[in-house]
Amino acid sequence: MNIQLLTREMLEEASDLFNEYRKFYGQSSDKTGAKAFLSERFERGESIVWLAYINGQAAGFVQMYPFFSSVAMKRVYVLNDLFVMPEFRQQGVAQTLMETCYTYCEQQQARQIRLETANDNDSAQRLYEKMGMKVEQGVRHYIKNWE
Repeated sequence: MNIQLLTREMLEEASDLFNEYRKFYGQSSDKTGAKAFLSERFERGESIVWLAYINGQAAGFVQMYPFFSSVAMKRVYVLNDLFVMPEFRQQGVAQTLMETCYTYCEQQQARQIRLETANDNDSAQRLYEKMGMKVEQGVRHYIKNWE
């Protein structure tokens, strides 16, 4: 397995994976939109994306977004997107991508890495707990959506 930080030349492959990820979450296929979204994040330096390759094929990706903790006065990363193509699952791709994120966050002296997942995504939850993540206690998260 080979993990590579996203480059401009990899945007097409990354966009295909991102489109499949969105479809997994019930969104309609939109390859043009997926490429535009990822390209904009890349050009603006707004996210960190790694792709996993197995035998030269794009097997999965992870995308993190940076923000800050004012209290800790340190950077925090949100592991927002993690996806492995079905034919490459159960081969350690997701774990390797997460380990890559952990290493990066440690190198950046980040305070923490955060993520959220669906209540019924049991396989992901098992991986996150295996990787040392814990359900955050003592806080309540609020959201307001705009369509």
